[in-house]
Amino acid sequence: MEPAGNWCLIESDPGVFTELIKKFGVKGVQVEEMWTIDDGIFDNLRPVHGLIFLFKYLQHEEPSNAIVTDNRLEKIYFAKQVINNACATQAVVSLLLNCNHPDVYLGPELTKLKEFSMSFNPKMRGLTLSNSDTIRSAHNSMSQPTLFEFDPKLVTKEEDAFHFIGYMPINGRLYELDGLRNGPIDHGPIAAEQDWLDVVRPIILKRIKTYLDDEIHFNLMALVSDRKMVYERQIYELTDVSQICRMDTEDVENEIRRLQMLIEFEDTKMMRYQQELARRRHNYLPFIITLLQILAEEKKLLPLYEKAKERALKKEAKKIKA
Repeated sequence: MEPAGNWCLIESDPGVFTELIKKFGVKGVQVEEMWTIDDGIFDNLRPVHGLIFLFKYLQHEEPSNAIVTDNRLEKIYFAKQVINNACATQAVVSLLLNCNHPDVYLGPELTKLKEFSMSFNPKMRGLTLSNSDTIRSAHNSMSQPTLFEFDPKLVTKEEDAFHFIGYMPINGRLYELDGLRNGPIDHGPIAAEQDWLDVVRPIILKRIKTYLDDEIHFNLMALVSDRKMVYERQIYELTDVSQICRMDTEDVENEIRRLQMLIEFEDTKMMRYQQELARRRHNYLPFIITLLQILAEEKKLLPLYEKAKERALKKEAKKIKA
């Protein structure tokens, strides 16, 4: 059995997060990467249940709004992060356990976790989550193989720390779910006629602007309903409505063909996710060693080294001239 504190780092990638959610036993949702947060970007992804934001962690950063510590915590699932490297899983689990959309099926593991720990305080919820063998195993199954062991005493450069948080609407208000805080951050009410994504957009943009223009220290992903499931439902509704209302057959057929193409695209995308995950976890070291041995036997290593050295010197000379 793995120790409770042994959690790996997870890459900010929609395929990784989608596969992670599946390993939790959750159905009906997937994760999509957002390349921009401009108006209309979410139109083809609705319903959007929450946003996962990765950013460069800045110590002593003050919360932008009030932290909830009152009895609202009895209805909001918020778990305080009590161990390192768990923020990716905590962010997505927090979104899932606060989502009441009919598309989302939590599955037995997360349902049991919520029922068991909902009456706990945030720290106890964090301890419960971190001690779940199923969730920890799913999380660690996303890790890349470690090919070499490094002595931490030899590492002198201080590396940047990155952190995952979630944003989502809960009971008519927008909340920021950051496991390093003592509670969810309340960003205020969402009016009945308002789209919650319009409320969260300026908050995220303001956070992004805290970094220098030449730095990229953030990534945004959306937790959305399973796209294939949504398209299949639309086909069913089109077929049913066209029979009742006698809609134009050609228009219906064209729309169904378009939706079928989108379904095929989703199937291809999920297959690609599986392949990329397998490649991330594959150990390429034996192949590299064998290739180097063959190159050495054929006396091709030194010429390759000389060519690489020559290219590096040319590149350095161009930098000096510039």
